Order: sequence, then structure tokens, then C-alpha cells
Amino acid sequence: MVASLESVSNKSFDYIIVGGGTTGLTLAGRLSEDPKTSVLVLEAGEANLDDPNILRPALHGTHFGNKAYSWDYQTKAAHYSGKGLGGSSGINFLCWTKPPTEDVNGEDFERLGNPGWNWENFEKFVGRTEGFVEPSEEFKKTNGLSSENWKIGRQGPLALSFPATIDEGELKIQQTFVNSGLPWAKNPLSGDPNGVFFIPNTYDPKTHTRTYATTASYSPNKDRPNFTVLVSAHVHHVLTEKAQDGKLTAVGVAFEHGGKVHTVNASREVILSAGALKSPQILELSGIGRKDVLEKIDVPLKLELPGVGENVQEHMFLGMSWELKEDVKFDTWDLLRDPTIAAEHLKLHTTGSGLYTTGIIGFAFTTLDKVTSRAEAIYESIKETVSKLDEKTSPPGLLDQYNILLERFKPGNGSPGCEFISFPGLFSFPNPPEPGKRYATTFVATNYTFSRGTIHSTSNDASKDPEFDAHYFEQDVDLEIFTEMCKFARKMADIAPLKDMIVKELNPGPEVQTHEQMREWVKSTFSTTWHTIGSCSLLPKEKGGVVDPDLKVYGTNNLRVADISVAPLHFGAHPQAMAYGIGEQAAEIIKGKFRA
Repeated sequence: MVASLESVSNKSFDYIIVGGGTTGLTLAGRLSEDPKTSVLVLEAGEANLDDPNILRPALHGTHFGNKAYSWDYQTKAAHYSGKGLGGSSGINFLCWTKPPTEDVNGEDFERLGNPGWNWENFEKFVGRTEGFVEPSEEFKKTNGLSSENWKIGRQGPLALSFPATIDEGELKIQQTFVNSGLPWAKNPLSGDPNGVFFIPNTYDPKTHTRTYATTASYSPNKDRPNFTVLVSAHVHHVLTEKAQDGKLTAVGVAFEHGGKVHTVNASREVILSAGALKSPQILELSGIGRKDVLEKIDVPLKLELPGVGENVQEHMFLGMSWELKEDVKFDTWDLLRDPTIAAEHLKLHTTGSGLYTTGIIGFAFTTLDKVTSRAEAIYESIKETVSKLDEKTSPPGLLDQYNILLERFKPGNGSPGCEFISFPGLFSFPNPPEPGKRYATTFVATNYTFSRGTIHSTSNDASKDPEFDAHYFEQDVDLEIFTEMCKFARKMADIAPLKDMIVKELNPGPEVQTHEQMREWVKSTFSTTWHTIGSCSLLPKEKGGVVDPDLKVYGTNNLRVADISVAPLHFGAHPQAMAYGIGEQAAEIIKGKFRA
């Protein structure tokens, strides 16, 4: 239940989970299944329960910059993440995708030194969260769906379904993907997303509302007497003591509430689930991290752990948009810019129809060699870069990661990390929409990057944002791959049925023609996809790791990190399912029931 300060301050709990986001609430829900175990979740944001601005679908991006719902990290680049119970699962774009099997299997996650972190376990644990609702036969026939054979959880607490309304225009854009040479995906949510498919959303088909970590793991369990949640509790640092074995033992946390700093005690463990930007900052403010970083911010070093805040990786995306013909039947989200029409669709939403019952569902994942004739040349350039990498002078473990990335781009045998998404409306730059016009946008998203960034504290003041520097395009191959993907997406305008639906290209626009001009447009309009990972990597310590395969911070007895920051190498999927899966697997590990 949402608790009072008095029931938490100076009290003791078995487990303290820092962060009530996607992974944190999933973990708390599972740990509190044991009535003898007391669990406290400290969330810096508000509860935001039953909030229509969260529950109503099709509000994509409207939460960003709104302090009630998102953290607006203004460091070297604007970066948003979910604020309040449910974290980013409450403000994301509701997409439910899973990576290719090899991205988390023995070839990748396990191959980097993490026994037990493989596809078999990922599928098992995320399946415990999934509650996929099979659509009717009529709905499947109308929209060309065949989800009955998907290997997906159907009994879990997180309702997943196709949104109630799929516009005919979406079907035509999917057909354009296929007509451009991409196959229909065989098993898109069972480890083989290579191709074109419609995805389910975190969408409750009964209420036509968003489902997220709060509806899945908080609301059903909030009345458990051993499950306590305190909101508006901004954690400053973990309280630790040096044990007889020389390691640090977490004994509690210090947090701010109502302008005052309080403490709470942990009798078993402290688990950081504050996300990829905040978890490394909390470690650093607790005296755990790089010696040079802690010296700069005047925090006494308790445990030197150089991997904290390093190995940061991001997904990136941008939009390419076309103006639709007036006579094309395609209700896009552009219509909601008109307040009168938006009000009409709010009324329709209560009946289970209208634009607020639509979603982002049209996807295509493919390999680089399906995108560009330059794939072989790009692969050879990557190969040359990797061959010149000096393991002694490069960041620890980077060569291992680069060798895996090299394989992912191998022509004829690569992984589908090139992503294209249909967005029914305008979401691109720099040219603005014309009043009354409707647009179709294709998101171009790159998932496998070679550049590595950092997230570090710049002050010992916990209220100050850490500095996030993703080092975008530090490795030029990231820009080259992104540019080739944009050139591929642009050609879709010449392929039916899309070519018969549009008037003209809005973005990038006619002034962008050459390869170099496309590169410059990419650099000036791309965005992070807010899928940050790696800042507390699950790797061997000597390879830059922060946590071991049990998610325990190296050099500690009972301090863990359980959120998307532990992913050591990025994967070809949106990270929502991975975040839930980490929470489920972490619970099994902490309960002592997991066997690698």
C-alpha cells in the first residue's frame, strides 16, 4: 500500500527496493508473495494512480517534459524517463517486442560471462508477466493476424493485446514493407522477429486503457500487509558498513521526503531499480564507483568499481514523413491537433472505438544486407576496426562486445537490428505540419551501435542530475548504418500501396538528396529512443562489470542492481519486455530458487 512517512522512517524492512518503476514493482510484487517477507519500495515520483493521462492510449510523447510524469534530464542531451509508480512503463509508447534469440542467448549475454542469462530463461520469466489476450477470429481475419501459435504468456498480470482499432491504412503500410522486399516474420515474439508483423501493446482490451507495472504488480498486491510503497521519496545514497569479510554490507538507505532527509533500515538486502541514469548515480553517491569520479564530487571512496556509469549504450530513431492525399481513408493522430475532433474521440474512447483505441503496431526488423548494397563494405570496415582494437588500451571487455556486434552485421547471417515502425501521424523534423493535413511516418530505428557513453555524477548533491553523454556517432559506422537505413525507408514512397496514398515527402524534404546531406540530416534530427542500458553492466568485474550473474554488486554482500542498466550489450527490441523479465528473474535469484 502507499504508506505514510511515519510508517517508513527509521523502520526496518527485509528488502528495500529503490525505484518503483517497471522492474522495481515487478520484483516487489514477487518478493512480497511470501507473507513472512517485508518489502519496501521507495519511489521518487508520485503514485499517479488511476490517472487518465497515463491510462489513455495514443498520448505518445505528451508526458515528456511534464514533471508530473517524467524526469527531464537536461545534461549533455535532453533525456526523459518515467516518473512515478510504474516508471517508464507508464509513459512509453506501449510497444511489446522481444529480441532475437541470439541477442540474449549463449551467443551473447551468456557468452559475455553471465551463466543463466539466456533466451530460455528470458522467455520463461517474461512469460510469467505476460497476459496476452487472443483476439477474435473475425478480428484476426480482418487484419491478417495469426497469433494463435505464438509462444507468449497468457496468464500473467500484465494484459497484452492488439488495440481495438487497426486502420486500413496500417495494413497498406505493412504491405509496403513486404513489397519492399522484407518477408513476413515467422515467430516475431518467439525469438525470430526477422520480417514484418503487427505487435501487441500493453493494452487492456476490456477497458481500452494502458497496462503497466502499476496495474500488473502494484494494484493487485497493494493490500498485502508486507508490501509497503512510499512515494515522493528521493533516495540519496545507500548506507553501508564494512563486514568482516572485507566486503560492504548494505544496512539501509538515506532518502529525502518533504524536504528532510530520513533513513530506513534493511535487514536483508537493498536493490537498486532506479534505472540506467539513476542507479549508477546512487552507487557513486554511496561511495561505489570510479575513484576519479568520486574525487571530483568529494564523495569518500568506499569501494572502487571502475565499471559504474560506463559501457552506456543507446537505441536511436528518427521519423520520415509523407503527406497523405485528401481522399485516402486513414484516421491518423494528426486529427487530434484539432480540439473539437479530440473531444469527439474522447467520447468514442468510452465506447471502445476511435483514435484513443489505436496504437503503434506496424513493425519490420531486418538485417543490414536487406537494407543496403553497401552491407558488405560496411561489414569489412567494422572488421578492420575490430582487428585494430588493442585490448590493453581499450575499455575492458569492449573487444568481446565488438566481436559479437561484428557477427550481427555479417551479410547472409546477421541479426535483424535494423528496425522500421509505422507511426500514423506526423513525428519528424525539421519541417512542421500544415493545418488540416494528415501524415504517415516511418520511424527508422537503429539498435546495434558501436559508440559507448558514460553516466556520472557531477555533484554530491543527489538532486543534481548525473551527466549523461552517449557519445553519439563517436564511431562513424553508427552514422553510416543509420544513413543507409534512412535511404531504404525513403524508397518506400516509390512502392505501392504507400506511393498511391501520398502527395509528397515532408521530412527530410527535397533539399536532402546526397549521401552527405542525408548524414547531416540524420545528425540534426535523430533522437535517443530512451532505451539506455549498460551503466551497471552484468559482466565479469575485470571486463568492466558492476554486477555478477546474481545481480550482486561486486565487493558487496547484499547490494544488488535490478533494472535495464545491467544489460551488457544492446539487443534488437524495445526494452520493456526485458525490464519485466529482469524483475522476474531477479526475484527468483533473491528467493534462492534460481538455477543457471
